[in-house]
Amino acid sequence: MKILDADATRQALPFERLIPALRTMFAAGCEVPRRHVHAVGGGPEAGGFTSLLMPAWNAQHYGIKTINIAPGNAARGLPGLHAVYQLFDAVTGVPLALLDGDEITARRTAAASALAASFIAPPEAGRLLVVGAGRVARLLPAAYAAVRPLRQVRVWARSAAAAQALAADWRAQGVPAEPVDDLAAAVQQSDLVSCATLATAPVVQGAWLQPGSHLDLIGSFTPAMREADDACFAGAALYVDTEEAMEKSGDLLGPMSRGVFSAADVRGTLATLCRGAAGEPGSVVQRDAGQRSVFKSVGTALEDLAAAVLALQTVSG
Repeated sequence: MKILDADATRQALPFERLIPALRTMFAAGCEVPRRHVHAVGGGPEAGGFTSLLMPAWNAQHYGIKTINIAPGNAARGLPGLHAVYQLFDAVTGVPLALLDGDEITARRTAAASALAASFIAPPEAGRLLVVGAGRVARLLPAAYAAVRPLRQVRVWARSAAAAQALAADWRAQGVPAEPVDDLAAAVQQSDLVSCATLATAPVVQGAWLQPGSHLDLIGSFTPAMREADDACFAGAALYVDTEEAMEKSGDLLGPMSRGVFSAADVRGTLATLCRGAAGEPGSVVQRDAGQRSVFKSVGTALEDLAAAVLALQTVSG
């Protein structure tokens, strides 16, 4: 059995290979049961933690990600979230690999946004604004650069110091990046806007988005979370990673409840895009002149499985 720590997992998942791996897995499909939720030690309210189990499998591989969320760890000086990924042979059950679950989650999340943009965003889009400065946000320029000709990268965060530090890290990696203080102006000057925050109220307003731009929403993965106001969705070409997004995300549930759009208005998922059901496989989906696009993701165990299989193939040579 291969054991990949955080560094090894990261190095085994370059976006130039991870994005095509996700595209292949979405096109082929796999079994993705609902995640299991367990209150270990009575859960956080009783001093324990919440454990999430996310399984997925196909004819060759079976994988399961375990995520332990312990809010009480802050008082212990420990991170509040830990994750591992176990990969098995789907025929024999033989363990194949144990990987860092945090790295898999962050990298496959950024890769999924780039995969969607490869179908939906204008081919010439090159001005990226990242909203947020966390673990996923810092990966977005590298992911987008694998599918679009980035010529400008800017970052906004609630903490100006965090935005400045992240922009400096990107510049050290050769990325033409700068922090911004005026979010509205930055959105107006960007054709790719990618949000990766934990916001519970809208951060981006539709009135700021320029015609033909692409909005990527990553952070809202519960009904109580929102990154975009209703106007972001009005008249936009809307896509989601999976249909489950319409059950989980406050970014979608809120506007749907107010009649801004309906489930029938969602044009496709990553599976339909990758299979060509929403356009020719590998081609950019056609939109009306000046029409904006929105992609909303909440994550799926399919992506984890694709990433784990790729990592194993990479280290196995």
